[in-house]
Amino acid sequence: MIPKETVDQILDATRIEEVVGDFVTLKRQGGSYWACCPFHHEKSPSFHVVPSRGIYKCFGCGKAGSAVGFLMDYERMSYGEALKYLADKYHIEVHEKEETAEEIAARQHNESLHLVSDFALEFFREQLKQGEGRAVGFQYFRSRGLLDETIEQYGLGWAPSTRDALTTAALEKGYKKEYLVETGLSSEWEDGSVHDRFYDRVIFPIHSVSGRVIAFGGRTLKSGDEAKKIGKYVNSKESEIYVKNRALYALWQGKNEIARQDKCILVEGYLDVLSMHQLGMKNVVASCGTSLTEEQVRLIKRFTENVTVIYDGDSAGIHATLRAINLILKEGMNVKAVLLPDGDDPDSFSQKHTLEEVRSFIEEHEVDFIEFKAAQQLDPVGDDPLARANLINDVADTVALIPDGVKRAVFLEAAARRFRVDEDLLQARIRVTREKIASESRASVRREETPAASESGPTVQTPSASFQPRRQDPLVSDPLLAPSEEELLGFILADGMEPLAFESDSEFYDPEGAQNVAEFIDAALGADQIVFSNEAFRRTYDAYFERYDKGMDQEQILRELLDGEDREVAAVTARCAFQKYEISVKNFSSALTAKASWLVIYVPKAILAYHIKRLEGRQNALTRELSDAPVERQVEIMAEMGKINSLIKRINIKLGRIRKE
Repeated sequence: MIPKETVDQILDATRIEEVVGDFVTLKRQGGSYWACCPFHHEKSPSFHVVPSRGIYKCFGCGKAGSAVGFLMDYERMSYGEALKYLADKYHIEVHEKEETAEEIAARQHNESLHLVSDFALEFFREQLKQGEGRAVGFQYFRSRGLLDETIEQYGLGWAPSTRDALTTAALEKGYKKEYLVETGLSSEWEDGSVHDRFYDRVIFPIHSVSGRVIAFGGRTLKSGDEAKKIGKYVNSKESEIYVKNRALYALWQGKNEIARQDKCILVEGYLDVLSMHQLGMKNVVASCGTSLTEEQVRLIKRFTENVTVIYDGDSAGIHATLRAINLILKEGMNVKAVLLPDGDDPDSFSQKHTLEEVRSFIEEHEVDFIEFKAAQQLDPVGDDPLARANLINDVADTVALIPDGVKRAVFLEAAARRFRVDEDLLQARIRVTREKIASESRASVRREETPAASESGPTVQTPSASFQPRRQDPLVSDPLLAPSEEELLGFILADGMEPLAFESDSEFYDPEGAQNVAEFIDAALGADQIVFSNEAFRRTYDAYFERYDKGMDQEQILRELLDGEDREVAAVTARCAFQKYEISVKNFSSALTAKASWLVIYVPKAILAYHIKRLEGRQNALTRELSDAPVERQVEIMAEMGKINSLIKRINIKLGRIRKE
């Protein structure tokens, strides 16, 4: 734990051009630097480093952040690792904060679990090189096409057929029984005896994102009824260091390639991963003996938003693919699926083809979820109108999972075109599905909160140590609102602490004292309980005001947002603050006006323009509803649209877009 004073000293000493310059060749132009972006392939430089603001920004791929953020993104460092790297670079001595007795005990316990897992890794690897392991396990791996280098690199091993080989060896080395049992390497029976969980199996170690061994998967080499009786695979039980739905096999080995290619290939089995990695496709991972989970999808999202699913082509594999598609889309990511030729899985297909052939096949055969579902279900449906309707509804329900409004609109259009269905019909289905999702989500929150409230009785609301969002989050992201939301966020991030000194005759004049830009915008939105519809903008907005409420100044807030572990917030911060700064400079130059005068004019205008966009969005929704609404409802809709038109006109008069009659 690095004390805050030391963190501040490190960040104060850091020069972003020096840090980025260690990895990228920068060319100076005026007061800033340019280079070809290290995060994507390009021929013309679009990677901009601005020392005066301590940020980098790529105008090609959108990557942005600070020096700490660059190390986290480019070198895949954790926040703490990035700080220590910078401390070493700038010769700053780091004295980590003294831990309490409880913290020391917890850390030592965690480390003990890791150490016993490290011992097991070496034990299994050594067993593979001798006797039974060499004759059975090693030969099995070779028969599956794995090279010696792959076997060594991925730590593959053998668990002896005797039931206590690992346990006995570990106890003799001084490892405690409690740690062997807690990690699931050993099992304690009712009579107090301890036996190996893994025996007579080949072993696949599972690593954390940082490369520590946290668990193992064991595969029996028996077949038929005997294999069914004992289970084909046995996996480590969950422990303090291993939560299976938060781990992915080979993510540690593949994370850099996933980030470099901006794409992750998701397969089902250990050998699928190993064969593809061995072929040269290192951006491949698998879930660890479980169905894919939301947590695993979010883990992938740390490195890329693009996923291609290549599961087995049997009915179970197709079902798993459809489920994975839903989970990935729900997280706002991009997903495609590939169906391999009959009889092949990623392992066998990789063994029979070259790297170029596999890559070409994936590129040519990966399709979006609409085409994948159509290919799997349209032929069996045939001319059955009910089955066809069910398929179309199923596709619409999948589209409804997409949180981003623009992406959802694009897939809505594609689905309507693919199935030759009116877009309005699909839109109606999607709207109903999203409302149902929102309702279920609210009900789930209530179920979680109600027991706690009833058990503890009436509570008095007190300030929480953890920040709570300023208002309730909405369900959807509206592309109509995004530009206005980004503009308002830009004012907050670039000029949030600047005072708005309105003249006494202004409707915005406050006799109690001038508000600053951030307070003015927050109060204007809060008066109508408005939150940003774009999730990334909303998180950034909340993160800003979390720190604002703690009394931080503008530079401290920006530094924390840019240096934080939420890289999406860092990117939004860099983009919005940087763009607003550039726009402001141009406007000051052209208008020949002071910043204070410029803000007094344009901040209120931005808020009013945002209100117009919200009203126009409501108008669009009412227009879509009008044609199918009963007569009574049509009358209500027309009345509401009349009021909206009146409001829009009044706001446009304030903005000077139209003259007052």
